[in-house]
Amino acid sequence: MMHVVDFCEVLPSEVISPDLNQNADIYGWLIGSWDVEVTDYDLGASPRKSKGEWHFSRVLEGRAIQDIFIVPARGLREGVTKEGNRFGTTIRFYDPSIDAWRITWFNPVRAVKNELIARRKGNEIVQEGKLEDGSLMRWSFVDIKSDSFRWLGESSKDGGKSWDLGAEFLAKRK
Repeated sequence: MMHVVDFCEVLPSEVISPDLNQNADIYGWLIGSWDVEVTDYDLGASPRKSKGEWHFSRVLEGRAIQDIFIVPARGLREGVTKEGNRFGTTIRFYDPSIDAWRITWFNPVRAVKNELIARRKGNEIVQEGKLEDGSLMRWSFVDIKSDSFRWLGESSKDGGKSWDLGAEFLAKRK
């Protein structure tokens, strides 16, 4: 007989791993749940607004931080189409060999996967990577406070000389 383990008991961690340097823990402040107002600028002629939810937890013995990002929020998902639909997850872990965080975002609704490298820059967290077409992407946590932040999703087709804002999230702690 196969022994089944409760996945929700083994994945989360209540504490940070002693292997992770406290100074490197740039995402620990996110732990918990957030209400998010989302504005998508790159999905059509006019910006589209929606409400979402974002949940963060330490996972894998406290060596990583995982989130679940849901837009529209669970109570607003009836009749939602693929465009603007996000029900995905991000895994973040610190890599001491590059003194930065490796990030992978998955949105199976739209078959999207993004990989980025993140570092703290002043009071912001800047996550950088490339899109499938080779253009640059930059995701940033800015205006960080204990109970709120802004998240910006930008792309550049000219090697970073100029950036286009594709999405902006305004988050408030639940």
